Order: sequence, then structure tokens, then C-alpha cells
Amino acid sequence: MPFQRRRRSPPMPSKRLRKQRQHLVCMTAVASVAATAGRRLANSFVIPKGAHALSVLATQGCHGSRPMTTSWQHPEASRVSVLTRHVFTAANVKGSDRQGRSRAAIAAAATAAGMAAGGVLVAEGPSDKELAFSQIAKLPRPGFQTIGSATFLPDGSHVLYLKSSEYGSLSRQLYATNVGTGETFPLACTPPGVGEEKELSLEEKLRRERARIMNTGVTSFKVAGKSKGRVLVPMGGALYVRDGIDPQAELKRLFDPTEAPLGPGPILDPQISEDGSLVCFVWKDEVYCVPADGSAKPRQLSAGARGTGKTHGLADFLAQEELDRYEGFWISPDGGMVAFEEVTEAHIPQFRIMHSGSASVGDDAQEDHRYPFAGDANPKVKLCVVAADSGDAAAGAPPPVTSFDLTGPFGEDLYLGRVQWMPDGSIIAQVLNREQTELAVLKLDPKTGSVETLFTEKTDVWINIHSMLKPLGKKGRFLWASERTGFRHLYIYEPGAGELKPVTGGSWEVEDVAAIDEAKEAVYFMGTSEGNWLGRHLFKASLKEGPTQQIVQLTQEPGMHSVVVDAQCKTFVDTSSAMDRPASAKLRNLQDGRELCIIEDKNEDPLIASLNLKPPELFTLPSTDGKVTLQAAMYKPDPAKYGDGPYPTVVSCYGGPHVQFVANSWGMTVDLRAQALRSKGFLVLKVDNRGSNRRGLYFESPLKFDMGNIEVEDQAAVVRWCADKKLADPKRVAIYGWSYGGYLSAMCLAKAGDVFKCAVSGAPVTSWDGYDTCYTERYMGTPSSNEKGYKSSSVMEYVQNITGDLLLVHGLIDENVHFRHTARLINSLISAQKPYQLLLFPNERHSPRSQKDREYMEERIFAFI
Repeated sequence: MPFQRRRRSPPMPSKRLRKQRQHLVCMTAVASVAATAGRRLANSFVIPKGAHALSVLATQGCHGSRPMTTSWQHPEASRVSVLTRHVFTAANVKGSDRQGRSRAAIAAAATAAGMAAGGVLVAEGPSDKELAFSQIAKLPRPGFQTIGSATFLPDGSHVLYLKSSEYGSLSRQLYATNVGTGETFPLACTPPGVGEEKELSLEEKLRRERARIMNTGVTSFKVAGKSKGRVLVPMGGALYVRDGIDPQAELKRLFDPTEAPLGPGPILDPQISEDGSLVCFVWKDEVYCVPADGSAKPRQLSAGARGTGKTHGLADFLAQEELDRYEGFWISPDGGMVAFEEVTEAHIPQFRIMHSGSASVGDDAQEDHRYPFAGDANPKVKLCVVAADSGDAAAGAPPPVTSFDLTGPFGEDLYLGRVQWMPDGSIIAQVLNREQTELAVLKLDPKTGSVETLFTEKTDVWINIHSMLKPLGKKGRFLWASERTGFRHLYIYEPGAGELKPVTGGSWEVEDVAAIDEAKEAVYFMGTSEGNWLGRHLFKASLKEGPTQQIVQLTQEPGMHSVVVDAQCKTFVDTSSAMDRPASAKLRNLQDGRELCIIEDKNEDPLIASLNLKPPELFTLPSTDGKVTLQAAMYKPDPAKYGDGPYPTVVSCYGGPHVQFVANSWGMTVDLRAQALRSKGFLVLKVDNRGSNRRGLYFESPLKFDMGNIEVEDQAAVVRWCADKKLADPKRVAIYGWSYGGYLSAMCLAKAGDVFKCAVSGAPVTSWDGYDTCYTERYMGTPSSNEKGYKSSSVMEYVQNITGDLLLVHGLIDENVHFRHTARLINSLISAQKPYQLLLFPNERHSPRSQKDREYMEERIFAFI
């Protein structure tokens, strides 16, 4: 931590500290001159806080992905705070300008004050636990990650899942638990080192970025077939299959991926048909199939994509990143046919990303991405279907392909949102118009290629696409979810009925369909409850009774729950946590919620007890216009040590759509950065501003055409509210965030400088015309149709108003939010003669993956704050 907190009744500074402060004040004038000169050396060169203004710093040099600096720190700078300098420098340093204050003398206080040797946060007293930066940066977070990808066998006898075999490891293996006895045993384990990220191809790494996958080892599996099932396990660049879950059963490799017809190159997105007969995958932009029993070599089903700017069977960047669709082909339940999408991107200009931190040159030191910027051309998408047993394109006999014309509702400029096979052999596709204000549900006939529009959804806000279309029998009925009332609820589509029949209703949200018991005409779903947005629970509803029926809640423990239900609707896996309860995974009876056995309980994590973490306090406050109530949380310092306030304050934010930041989840408690700040006397605040997720469409809607305004208002409101309560010191307030949170942090500093005195802006979008079409246009329209909105939502528009300190953090090979965003902001900062600090990671993308990089980042953020 950078400094010692001001207490409610601070003692007189020691003679030694008073001399040090006088020394800092005297240095300010000299620092100002040197800092101004240093800032003009180069566009990307700034003298960081914590460095002597008269020294030449190696901020432009890098070693690996860690920036190198030569820094100076006064021997007792640890006693003075970065946030404190906003108090005493402005009031007491007469004649010192803003630029001078951001440099050496005053900035020395921003260095790693309070850090012991080895980067450990020094405890304020014997009762505090020391948190090293390595702990703050460590993934997985203590007690938060439990089992993943839980899947029941078809007969419901066992549940399969991924789990770390070692404490605190991101490497996962495949396990099974007997539902009747609770016996657990491994099914597939990778040898040490196999499946590590460094071994992966660029294509595999990018897919992991889209899906936000940090785990290694066994990261996916599929269960198919009947009874004990057939399990498909991708491992180490090959595909393995095992029949049943007998621990002695052989895990068989389907084929040698190095032999013809394949060869070098990754096998992408392997899937197995529902009946367990066929496995399909993509290799070098084409779709292949192979019998799931390994009785034949792979055959190529699609042709014509390679070298043409096309792909077959792969979801494009926009589908993965913005529509949460990661698959690009779909096998029919009986394995007889395969639908796949064709994506054409040749018309989209390439955006080049240089690996500036690499020792390589040429092609190995660069990436070219066909990135669709807001207002520009989108990929062209086509949906096709092919029989799985007809021909082999690699052998010169490509199977005949049927293509579907999806352009009827909205023309060619559309998004293919979802695709699925139905029990009657038809295909259902969900397509969106480019504005994403309309969605059409299409029924496709794979035999004739005909397309029928079943119904459309329209809104003045935007469509939040989902995966809750669930078949009800074989006559074309299905369950559907819609936000037409402002809250997402369930409906039944009946062929020929004309209108959707509502199943649920009210001022709360349905979030996912867990299971349907057709025999009992019941649906099990995840959702919120009226007035309670902080938890997620499993509920049961009748498919017959309508929206006024009494909904039954099946999970009783407070917190956030995720469930998986078996096919027989008898048992479910309940994975949950709460602010006062680490994550656990339990088997429960579906009818009464009774616990059958514990699969994993992170309350046994030995690190949790040693950390002695205190959950944050939840509270609500009205928005400044009084229209809504905002949900918030505070990590309050120990009043026995730091008094009752006001405290120097740090706001942690995200603020963008599709994310809820404040929830009754263990993730809140195990936010170790917030906990470390709290333990050193900071008040840490979080608030879900308007535009955040899980409170209905109209709570999100204020962002429409106008990002970066209402969010700032609500973030500032929580600080003012806490200041009125004498909790937050209004003169010492920082804010930090990443991605949309990085954007919001910069906007808060620029637009609400009276509230926020410094900001950490990580991987920020700084101007929405530099982000992708699908996400940006959903909320902002196009740059040409909403020129005023794009201008008012750009950080650069307000740079001249910045009076506080700004730390920019970015990965140089970020292919999602390009470093270009930070570079453009830096240009504006230089033009306005505004100081800034810059922390770059040459080998990182949008989410820092290296443990050492994350440690270094935490250290620099703490030094700055």
C-alpha cells in the first residue's frame, strides 16, 4: 500500500515527517520544470510518479512483457499518500502548477509505500494479514472456483465435471461422481505440461480469449449416447473417446491428427452427435467428420474456404465476442446431417497488430485481423447443411450442400445469432437485423432448403439474444423467452396459435432454462425474484397455469446459484456461493432440494481461514434524479484502527451492459485488491449504475445512443452519498476499472473531476468508432447515424477538463480493445498538455494471463493509488 491512512484524530506529524514534507514541497518547483521537459521527449514517454524528475527513465525499454523503470523514492515517501497529495499540495504548495505536482517530489509519495521487501503489503497492526501482490494476482481466487461443465450421464447415474486436481491450480482434469454413493474418481487427466497455453496455436489462443478461458489441462468434454454414454475428450491436440465411465475403461484416441488427411494445425471445436455416433470438428477452415467409434479416418464435409477469405464451421469474431455463440456447425441428433455456417471476411480490411516485445521479426512478429469497426462492413454469413455420409471433399468428391436464404426478414446485413436442430428434423435459426432491434425466428427444412419465419421480436431498445428456445415434444411447440414486457419471461410458441402464450410474468428476470419435465408439464429455470437483484435461484413453474401462478423457489441458501439438472428431472448439481460462503458444489434432489452429497466445498480451502476476509456491506441509494434505486457495496476499514471516517476512497467499477458488479457472491468477498485497500484504511466502493445487467431491459436502456454519461452520474452519486454520510473523504477519491470499466474510469476523471482525483484506466475503449460493429451499434447506432452521441461518448472530448492523475494500462497485442484506443487518448492528452502515466504489457491481450504480469500490474496500481 502506498501510504498510511489519516485517522479520525491524527497525531501531530513527527519532526522527521515534517522535515520530509518540507523537503517534498521544496522539490516541487524543480520537479515541475523537469517533468514538463520530460513529457515532451516523446509521445509515449512520461516520467512516472515515484521517479526523480531529473533522472532519465527507461520507460521506453522493456524486458519481456514487464516495463523497466529506473525510479527514485525519498526514504520516507511511504508515509505520504497519493490521495493525500491532492489535499496538501493544492492547498499548501503555492505557485506549483498541476504538471509539477504530478512529477517527482509530490509523486514520490505514489511509489510503493507500505510495501515490504518482495512486494508484500505491510500490515498496519499485528491482527492484519499481509497480502503479497502474488496473492492478489493469483488465479484462481481462493474459494471461488469450484467444478465446471457439470454434465449428467444419460441415465442420470453419474455426473461428470472438470476440477483442479491440485489446490490453487488452473489445470483441470475430468472427474465423475456416483449420484447414489457419492464416490468420486478421475476419468481423464493430462500429463504435466500438456495442454498448457504456451503450446497452443494462435487460433486456439484467440478462441480462449473470446470465451474468457483461463484454465488449462482438460478444458472441455462432451457426453452423448444412451445409458452410460460416450464421452468425447479433447486433450493435447488430439481427440479421445471412452464408452461409459468404468474407471478401467480405455480412453481411446480417435485418430492420429498428424496423419493424412490431416496434418499440422489445430483441431478446433470438436463436437459429438446426441446419439454418440459421429464426431465433427474444424481443421484449416473446413468441417470434418469421423465415426465416434474410430472405425474410419476423418472425412472432409465442406470445401472451398481455404485461401479465399472464408471459413466453414467456425463462428466469426463478432458471434463469439458479442453474441456468446462459439460454435459454427451443428450435428443433427442422429448424426445424419451437419449444418454449418460459411463466413466471408475477404472484403473487411485487415488490422495489423505487432508483437513489439518479441525477438522475432517478419510474419512471426505480427497478426492480421479482419476487424469490423463500427459503421463499416460486417462479415457475410451463410448457413448450409450437408449429409454426413455423402462424399469426401479431400478425396475429390465433395458432398452436395444445401444453402438457406436467411435474408428474407432483414436483407443481407444480418447477424446469425443461434442455430439448433429440432426433434422433428427441422432447424431453427435466430437472426438479428444489424441494428439489433428486431429478431426473427426462422424454421429451416434441411431437405428442401425452404425458410419460414415463425415470428419476430421488436424493441425500441435492443434485443438481448439468449439460448432459451427449448423444444416441447415433436410437433413444433417450444419454450421461448422474451423481454417484450421489459423483463425477460417465458412463453410457449404453438404452431398456428398466432400469439405467444405467457408462462411467467412480473418485475423480475428469467435468466436460463435448466430443465423441462414434459410429463409433469413443468419448467425449471434460473432467475431473480421481485425486488431481489443480488441473488440467483432455481425456480419451478407450471407450463399450464400462466403468468399469475405461484412460482416455487427450490434453492434456499442465499447467494448466486448455477444448476445442472439430469434428464430424468430427479437430481441436480447446485453450484453456489454467497458473500459469507465460499463456493460449493452439491448434489440435490430436484423435488425438495434435499442435499444428497457434497462434490466440493471451498470452505475447506486452507487459504481462506488464513486471509480472514471480511465481506463487504451492501447498501442502496437513490440516483441523483430519484428515478431508480442503485445497488452498491462498501469495503469499510476497521473503525478500531482508522476511526469512523471519512476515509480516502477508491471506487472499483465496470458499469457496462451485460455485467452485474454487485451481487451476493463469494467473488465480492475474495476481491483481494479491494480487501488489501480496505485493510490499509481505504473505503472501497462498488455500484451497479444504470445500464448494468439483471434488472430488466429498461434499467439498461439509458445507455441507448449515449454511453459514458449516465454511468458517470451514478458512479459519482455513490461517492457523494458516502461523503454525506461522513464515510468518504471527498478530497481523496480514486477510481479504477478494466475494459468498459477502464473507459468509465477515464470518463469519470474527465467529466467528474470535482469527485474523482485520480483514475486507473485498464484496456479502455476511448472512442466508440474504434470498437466493433456488433457491440457498439447495438447501443450507439452507427457513427453516421449518431454523430452527436459518438462525440459525447468519447473520452477525448473531455480531455481538456482533466485535472486529476491518470494511469493507463494496456496489453500491446490486445485484439479486442486495440492499443490504438489508448494511443489515441495519449495523443489528445499531449495536445492538451495533460500529464499521464502509461503501463504497457507487450505480450498481453485483453485479459492479462501471465502471473508475473498481473503481479507487476498490481504493484504499479497500488503504487499509483
